[in-house]
Amino acid sequence: MSQAIVDTASALDPSHLSFVHAKSEGSQWWRSAVIYQIYPKSFRDLNGDGFGDLAGITAELHSLSSLGVDAVWLSPFYPSPQRDGGYDVSDYCNVDPLFGNLADFDALIDRANHLGLRVIVDLVPNHCSDEHPLFQAALQAPAGSPERDLFIFRDGRGPAGDEPPNNWQSHFGGPAWSRITESDGRPGQWYLHLFDSSQPDFNWDSESVRTEFERVLRFWLDRGVSGFRVDVAHALVKASGLPDWGGRADGGSSEGFPGHEAPMFGQPEIHNIFRRWRDVLAEYDGERILCAEASIDPLPRLANWVREDQMHQAFNFAYLHCPYDAGALRHVIDSSLRAFDEVGAPTTWVLSNHDVVRHASRLGLPFGAPRSGDGVGPRDEQPDSDLGRRRARASSLFMLGLPGGAYLYQGEELGLPDHTALADEHRQDPTFHRTAGERVGRDGCRVPLPWRSGKSAAGFSCSGGSWLPQPEEWHELARDRQEEDPGSHLQMYKAGLALRRDLGLGAGSLSWVDGDQFPNCLAFVNGNVLVIMNLGQEPVVLPDGVLLLNSGTGTAGGRELGPDQTAWLELA
Repeated sequence: MSQAIVDTASALDPSHLSFVHAKSEGSQWWRSAVIYQIYPKSFRDLNGDGFGDLAGITAELHSLSSLGVDAVWLSPFYPSPQRDGGYDVSDYCNVDPLFGNLADFDALIDRANHLGLRVIVDLVPNHCSDEHPLFQAALQAPAGSPERDLFIFRDGRGPAGDEPPNNWQSHFGGPAWSRITESDGRPGQWYLHLFDSSQPDFNWDSESVRTEFERVLRFWLDRGVSGFRVDVAHALVKASGLPDWGGRADGGSSEGFPGHEAPMFGQPEIHNIFRRWRDVLAEYDGERILCAEASIDPLPRLANWVREDQMHQAFNFAYLHCPYDAGALRHVIDSSLRAFDEVGAPTTWVLSNHDVVRHASRLGLPFGAPRSGDGVGPRDEQPDSDLGRRRARASSLFMLGLPGGAYLYQGEELGLPDHTALADEHRQDPTFHRTAGERVGRDGCRVPLPWRSGKSAAGFSCSGGSWLPQPEEWHELARDRQEEDPGSHLQMYKAGLALRRDLGLGAGSLSWVDGDQFPNCLAFVNGNVLVIMNLGQEPVVLPDGVLLLNSGTGTAGGRELGPDQTAWLELA
């Protein structure tokens, strides 16, 4: 046990402390950073067309600076047909006119630099849009050509080649293969798409593909980005021979992990690709980073992705999908810190993103409650909104007390829930359409943000337009209203982020408070701060110490911690 923990935990019985994780070494910003995800289409619309844009992001960066985050991550803003929310890219080195132009991007970088914010951009290397010039050239070229070798084309099975090359299923539902019509009108080869049919997978066995994406990395690094979040980082390389496999491309569950044997995920050669990327980033100053979106289980296997010669960070999906349960959370936190400590990498923590039900809704549902695939729709069991928001406050404050990095999803600082009553006619997620509505998709967590209460589109757009409709109750959660309320969700986030930075919690270490001292609670000491979350049904009495924050009020309060509340105490 480190001396600092022993000294600062003296207000507690030392016999109740266990399992210490070493303090992060070095000054790398990304080891303890709080990074805020922006989904550009839904952040802020400045030109009045009903879609968010880069100028809108630039205009509101001061709000994120005052929130207290260290960096922003931009989901795709590249030219795209928008069949999958911009993750179907048709040009990796430009800006879609929907969002602005490269001058707008440069202005965003300049404003972020002025505010002391770093900017990370999304990289989508597994697949592109079928409108990408490289894929269009492949369609016009013959089988076996260099153009087709950039993608995964195969002859079909069966006497006439009219059966897919294997039995893989798309993450969005249906087969993972589509057949093309050759230039002479004959039925032709099939191409692989682990996602929508408009998103052909690249062939990462091709050196030309590897060279092209290194060019893309340098393009954005030259414009001043601080790094890349790498989409579907686990899927670039497929197993030789593309063998059949008895499951969906996502492992068969919207909240599950692909098995070790999945031939489309986690292949060893992937790590050599990321080693080359790490070398590219090393050519630049300012500690540029790579963060993997890699759905890999178990955690020690995921840690292989963040060894010192590969990625800097990886998303912690085990934590994201963990039930609201003290034992389960402690197990995931222990497993995460052990696994990432082993390779000298920081752990990351996340509760929401653009692909999952927001935690203010998710925590208002019984764990495992049946729902329509990726989201919650109007025909599903509806969340208990009060319970969900209360647990979301507690879970967020607890997460921000953990050592390591943290990712926030736009709007979670407002306690936004999903739009669970979104009507079918408004849905745009390809998952909804490819499964004929069996899976409602992710639109509910992507609804544009409320900025001004009482304004049209809740201040998202001056025109009142909004590409997805907002729930009426979101006016009560608008940022301007929460700015004026000292007990709001927003003010709790601001206070928590400020204390996290001032007290160095992100770069700290952790020891658990064990035993019966706090029944039905999860408690740990980080530095000289006790973080305690009450997951039980009865209040608990807090120990001596300076009460810094209580998620029940957003400020310091009484000496009792109620159910579904988290407190931070500075120990004597």
